[in-house]
Amino acid sequence: MSVRLDKYISDFTDMTRSQAKKAVRDGKVSVNGEVVTKGDEKVSFSDSVFLGGLEIRGADYQYMMMNKPSGVVSATVDGEHKTVLDCVRSGVDQSSGSPPPYVAKDLFPMGRLDKDTEGLLILTDDGPLAHRILSPGRHVPKKYYVELDAAVDEKDMEKMRSGIDIGEKRLTKPAKMEILTEHSCYLTISEGRFHQVKRMFGCLGKRVVALKRVEMAGLELDPSLAAGEWRFLTEEEIAYLKGI
Repeated sequence: MSVRLDKYISDFTDMTRSQAKKAVRDGKVSVNGEVVTKGDEKVSFSDSVFLGGLEIRGADYQYMMMNKPSGVVSATVDGEHKTVLDCVRSGVDQSSGSPPPYVAKDLFPMGRLDKDTEGLLILTDDGPLAHRILSPGRHVPKKYYVELDAAVDEKDMEKMRSGIDIGEKRLTKPAKMEILTEHSCYLTISEGRFHQVKRMFGCLGKRVVALKRVEMAGLELDPSLAAGEWRFLTEEEIAYLKGI
């Protein structure tokens, strides 16, 4: 794909076309290391385009993995709390160690995590892929690390396998529980009901004191990502998600 530089900038940043043209005229844009002042200069995805020191990474779609920290909401805009997009824009791309590029205009979290829940979150602007993966009928597995205020045992594992009555019309679908210590475990569920993990353990008389998603749809959280850090998905990871 080859397009005008000013269109490329407006397509992949939050700038309007007129703002992009002015930025180019003012000498704020470089292509492959050279300052370009003509908006009709042709560029493609393979070119290195920078605006004001930040990379503009053009692509059909963007795909990112984030280790969401507690206290951050899984939203694009929020008037009171820091959002996952705020984390992306203020952080460092851990796949390159560079300041973050401009992110896609329509980037959004694929699914949600509660404000106080940490862990794996995928962000993208690929609406069709997100819709397909998140479709309730697909029952995509989601694995959580759980810490509790009470001990867990084999009886709890069996109850999770049988489904839990959390006060809705249907029991939860069978969940896989792996005991790690007396007060911690992994729990893999294939639904996304409201506060589901907390409610399931609550029905067993236990309170969740820490919750972190470590895997989703077979994609594992990169252990090198600290809370709040993110990176672009690899080509292999993207291909895997598209093949689900």
